[in-house]
Amino acid sequence: MDYSSLLSELAQQENVLQFDSFSNDDAFQIGMYLYEKAKKDGKAITIDITRNGQQLFHAALPGTSPDNDQWIIRKNRVVNRFCMSSFRVGIKLADSQKTLEEKYNLSTFDYAPHGGAFPIAIRNTGVIGTITVSGLAQAEDHAMAVDAISAFLNGKLAP
Repeated sequence: MDYSSLLSELAQQENVLQFDSFSNDDAFQIGMYLYEKAKKDGKAITIDITRNGQQLFHAALPGTSPDNDQWIIRKNRVVNRFCMSSFRVGIKLADSQKTLEEKYNLSTFDYAPHGGAFPIAIRNTGVIGTITVSGLAQAEDHAMAVDAISAFLNGKLAP
């Protein structure tokens, strides 16, 4: 499979979906948007928003388990290590036909290069945190995070 177009799309998302600033209130708005959307759509997900190591928002919908929290921790480590979405790291690995262990000497016990964790990037500064969804197929986890960030940046979240 040729991953180049998907990798290009994921890099473009990260380039476009950047913040000028990111407050606790922003985290709450994005978190509640994800929570209400998942509830309306009947999706069993756990949501986590963390900035500089501080968890600003965390919620688990019915049907989730502590496993989702562990996936979030491992996905967030990927974003914090590579400064890109966990989905993009996973696709880059698949494209190179290497495992996380082979390419970076990192254990999947600690890192999960699967979709769902998206970087909170401040324009002209860099990655300061993560917005993470866990509970669905990895492409859908990623898409939910991207949708919420896009809606926020385009002013489409109710204050």
